[in-house]
Amino acid sequence: MSTHQPAGRLACVGIGMTLGSHISPLARSYIEQADVVFAGVSDGLVERWLQRMHADVRSLQPYYAHGKSRMRTYRQMVEAMLVQVRTGRRVCGVFYGHPGVFAWVPHKAIELARSEGYHARMEPGISAEDCLYADLGIDPGTCGCQHFEASQLLIYRRRIDPSAWLILWQAGLAGDRSLKRFSTGAAYRQVLVDVLARDYPLEHEVIIYQAATLPIGQPRIERTTLRALPWAELDMADTLAIRPAQAMEPDEEIRTRLAALDAASERDPTRQQDFLPAAAQRQRSRL
Repeated sequence: MSTHQPAGRLACVGIGMTLGSHISPLARSYIEQADVVFAGVSDGLVERWLQRMHADVRSLQPYYAHGKSRMRTYRQMVEAMLVQVRTGRRVCGVFYGHPGVFAWVPHKAIELARSEGYHARMEPGISAEDCLYADLGIDPGTCGCQHFEASQLLIYRRRIDPSAWLILWQAGLAGDRSLKRFSTGAAYRQVLVDVLARDYPLEHEVIIYQAATLPIGQPRIERTTLRALPWAELDMADTLAIRPAQAMEPDEEIRTRLAALDAASERDPTRQQDFLPAAAQRQRSRL
């Protein structure tokens, strides 16, 4: 049985959020050494910047159309890249931020290429999440940080922990189930408010955030209340950041258990297994 790998190769790279400032040396190398580059970016200025690194840059934006399912668009983008890979060419797909974050096309293209025997990899980039932490001064290690796509939060039963930060992505599309629209309106955002009001007071602060895409630009950081959110100006690139509404609640039962372990460890470190539940001790004995 032959183990020969086909010649075609695919790399999906992230160029970060801010033009020219976030690209890694490895991502630049993939772009420069490719036979053909596909630009999954929506800004003509970014495409021209890519053309300074490579002569054959092909935009994926023409696949979008109003009233057309985004899933159909995404599948066409994947196929456009795979057609070139199958001819034996080195293909580079270029995407904003991190190519694996809120980006179906890179994941699917890599999965399909690998299933057909081609070498394919993803090169990470600085994502909007990374920029959000820096611009809003959030350390997710302080009290935790939970992330949801806004429509997913509405359509499914998800558990929100109001003692941690809540980040909602693609807030301007909240409630869209058609995959054909690029924004929803105030009535849809009111549904989002009603869901969030289960865990947050209506006067709680909500931050509308969008990372800067140009070195001379500034991020969008607009503060409003949950009550006023339906009438805010939002598009699909806007993110909502909601600070904790309550303090973390101590778990006294677990604290007591850990204190007992600490005390036992100080007396005799070899006896820690005595504090394991019976089922865990039986499992350990089988190892």
